[in-house]
Amino acid sequence: MRIEEGFQQIPFPESNVYTSDPALPGLLKRLLPKRIFREVEPDLVRLGNDVITSIRDLGSGTRIHPPQLIQYDQWGHRVDDLQTSEGWRDLKAVAQREGIPAIFYERKYQEFSRVYGFAKVVLMVGESHEVFCPLSMTDGAARVLELIGNAQAKKDVLPRLVSRDPSRAFTAGQWMTERPGGSDVSLTETAANPTGQTSPYGPKYTLNGLKWFSSATDSEISVALARTGTLEAGSRGLSLFLIPLRLPLFPSPSKPRPTPTSNNIFVHRLKNKVGTHALPTAELTLEDTEGYLLGELGKGVKNITSVLNLTRIWSSTASVGNLRKCLGMASSYAKVRRIQSGGTLLKDAPVHVAQLAEVNLLYRALLHLTFGVIGLLGRAECGGGSTEEREDVERRLRMLTPVVKGYAAEKACTGMEEAMTALGGAGYMEENGFGRSIRDALVEKIWEGTVTVLALDLVRSAIDPKNHQAFISWARSIISSTPKDLTEDLRPSFTLLDKALGELSTTYNSPVSPLVPRPALLLVGSIASSVYLLEHAIWSYNQKEPEAEVDIEVFKRWIVQSGLEGNVEEVKKAKDADQALTRVKANEKIVFGTKL
Repeated sequence: MRIEEGFQQIPFPESNVYTSDPALPGLLKRLLPKRIFREVEPDLVRLGNDVITSIRDLGSGTRIHPPQLIQYDQWGHRVDDLQTSEGWRDLKAVAQREGIPAIFYERKYQEFSRVYGFAKVVLMVGESHEVFCPLSMTDGAARVLELIGNAQAKKDVLPRLVSRDPSRAFTAGQWMTERPGGSDVSLTETAANPTGQTSPYGPKYTLNGLKWFSSATDSEISVALARTGTLEAGSRGLSLFLIPLRLPLFPSPSKPRPTPTSNNIFVHRLKNKVGTHALPTAELTLEDTEGYLLGELGKGVKNITSVLNLTRIWSSTASVGNLRKCLGMASSYAKVRRIQSGGTLLKDAPVHVAQLAEVNLLYRALLHLTFGVIGLLGRAECGGGSTEEREDVERRLRMLTPVVKGYAAEKACTGMEEAMTALGGAGYMEENGFGRSIRDALVEKIWEGTVTVLALDLVRSAIDPKNHQAFISWARSIISSTPKDLTEDLRPSFTLLDKALGELSTTYNSPVSPLVPRPALLLVGSIASSVYLLEHAIWSYNQKEPEAEVDIEVFKRWIVQSGLEGNVEEVKKAKDADQALTRVKANEKIVFGTKL
């Protein structure tokens, strides 16, 4: 029999990724004022179709491939010519034309601009081949310049970072990671020495060192930490710099483009990564590289915090967006794949639909958590409200930024794997994109901090009782806003939530047990995602939305599926100082053996 003969499986149908999304349209309807929602939704519908047609085509076939580095030319001259694929460049350009990150800085919709822009990101990210990695750092660099850049930097550089015109737009890198410390920047070796000169963008320094992970190596600028104090000063001896990747930063149009090594930045090698293959990530050597001081000396870690906070939220959208893509494919496949001698569609098989329902719950929970934090970000950037309200928003944002990044990364890949298995052997094939999405999303468990690193960051925030209390008070206020006639139905769920909040209220009391941070972050993630789902269910119920019954059921199920009760027990065990010490020693023996 020829392959063209006999049974022919029907490919799963491709649908507009916005209109077919089970949660995003309803969530945006709640989050955005009616006027703004009516104005932006047609654009999201249009984009939802473009994602599976023109945007996907940009990253297909031979158009997209890993970057190549040509270090030396025919004559032995160092050239460090980094060549990216046509698809990579086109995908970056289409994102810029879509207004990423321009929407965030045009602020046409004020605090809601973040919600609108990130909705676009979530829709596009599954077909983006990680172009949002450099664009997230571009967003971070733009925010740094907006906050602490001098007048000339705001006039010349900032507009390029937020331009919708790819021919003018800059992208930015973020150079922090070095060999000695990884996420611990206190061991940074790169040294910055003053030249005694001043550039239009700040005091001029020369930098010497090695940056171990440089994503977006094809960018025009970077922000970087370098040591202006002693090594003994640790992170307090670091300052932040704006670095052009080529000099001059604004060359004359009539002259050749500056060479890649014109600012003494040398690409040691490109990283050979598990995923994110189209994204150029490199090891860089800086040899008397010119840079310009941003902000005050010794305040580098504080000044780069805005970049970290933004890229962590971007990271959560990458986790959620890739999960959205995988769930969409699995749900579509269930509508065409027949089983039981061809008599039953998968969508009519209860055991199969139950599997998809669990992935759907996870997607909804992570989506609501992510956009809850995005909403806080928009409010914090635009201000408004009383001093007390602004402080409350900033405290919750400080608490939830490490949580949303770590929780989404930890949970999303498992859901993506479940969605892949829902296609059986067909899901394991490279052509459908499951493999690339999972590989690319795995980096979110590491990039900008592992769950453990983020959990320690959460400790630093939560030990401030005002931050801690702001989160707990918000959660309890949402619970107390439940209509009376809905409260009785949700009482078992509220009992679990109340128990979790009670446990959390003493979790960060000093001294914090060494085993508390990780389970505590997962507990906060479970609580926050549950409360955001509850907030949506209350709105849906009050508005008599057609999906109200589903939204209520999603909240009730997520309380159980999120492992909230188990998270509480894990935190309880970790808080017991004596048990924790015994467990620490037992862990050492399990991992390293008894002969240390």
